[in-house]
Amino acid sequence: MRKFILRVIIYAVGIALVAEIVPGIHIPNDTLSTLIIIGVVFGILNAILKPIIAFLTCPLVILSLGLFVLVINGVMLLITAALIPARLQIDGFWPAILGGIVMSIISLVLERVLGVNDDNNRGGKNKREPDVIIMDRR
Repeated sequence: MRKFILRVIIYAVGIALVAEIVPGIHIPNDTLSTLIIIGVVFGILNAILKPIIAFLTCPLVILSLGLFVLVINGVMLLITAALIPARLQIDGFWPAILGGIVMSIISLVLERVLGVNDDNNRGGKNKREPDVIIMDRR
């Protein structure tokens, strides 16, 4: 649950920055509650719908060497805007693709800084020491 809340906050910050940077993406009521609602909807879509779309478009992702994932991110923004049109407006496909690219970069940086994707194998507080003790016999 903690990871989901952190992701919602990251998505809210990301969509606020995307709306400022990318022409064609608008948030009519630019309040904190609006950004949180957009973050929740975007987070739920990314958790449920994005893996399904990524699986169904796997050949395109492979053929494009992974670049089609950027199109999938843009589609996720378009679907979010379609579900809550009073809170998020996107003027077309290309602003959505550019917004998806910017959103991916912002999410990547913020997730890395906040440690959202850290697990036990990558280090950090929960890093476990090996069970084998090597003794030097000199």
